[in-house]
Amino acid sequence: MPLIKFKPTTPTRRFGSVSDFSEITTDRPFKPLTIIKKRTGGRNLYGHLTSYHRGGGHKRRIRLVDFKRSRHDAEATVLTVEYDPNRTCRISLIQYPNGEKSYMLAPDGLRVGQTVASGANVEVKIGNHLPLRNIPEGISIHNIELEPGRGGKMVRSAGGSARILAKENEYAHVKLPSGEVRMVKLDAFATIGQCSNKDHENISYGKAGRKRWLGVRPNVRGVAMNPVDHPLGGGEGKSSGGRHPCSAWGQLSKGLKTRKRSKTSSRFIVKDRRT
Repeated sequence: MPLIKFKPTTPTRRFGSVSDFSEITTDRPFKPLTIIKKRTGGRNLYGHLTSYHRGGGHKRRIRLVDFKRSRHDAEATVLTVEYDPNRTCRISLIQYPNGEKSYMLAPDGLRVGQTVASGANVEVKIGNHLPLRNIPEGISIHNIELEPGRGGKMVRSAGGSARILAKENEYAHVKLPSGEVRMVKLDAFATIGQCSNKDHENISYGKAGRKRWLGVRPNVRGVAMNPVDHPLGGGEGKSSGGRHPCSAWGQLSKGLKTRKRSKTSSRFIVKDRRT
């Protein structure tokens, strides 16, 4: 999945790059497994802006991806590898022997015609979904459940992979892409392999308009505003703000801890990602 660079005929072409989409096998999704995606433009039920810098963008349909892979011990055939506008990873359409179809996250290296399965006794190979108890240490995994039976929650974006460092009692020590080491129950399921489209992090958008296609609106600096609009606004000529960086409502934006970490979640973290 290399990137395509263009001749610098315009400033956009000089710096922009796109994926070559060589792994994509179809340009149309399986419509029965899609629904309409409604958008709010960052506004709440009163019409007030609560999430800024959102709006516009191309129309999308949501692909109903099966993160649980709950049909156990039934081999499914990979029919397609598709682009999903709602996520960075590719997805695959699979079909079970009874004709049922579903979407799954496509791991790197998965090809059309291969078979994948889910269950406690399936083979350890790319695309198979099995409990951490039966996965050897050191193998790349993704789509990891936090609680058994709740569906994969962790490591689902492009190029993401985790690995098991050790198994102790009823927990596995899993090293996540952020560097955090977390305890996950051995009965939780995960998929073998690394998430596809690993070159996504190297893409350069090249122009602001390409971000607008994705529904991202401009972000105006606080120092460029008037004092009535932002604490950093105003001043004669170009000003640096004159105080610590903060939001439009005065909350410090560098270093202030705002997250309330629950004790039930924190106790499963063996190594923090910041250390």
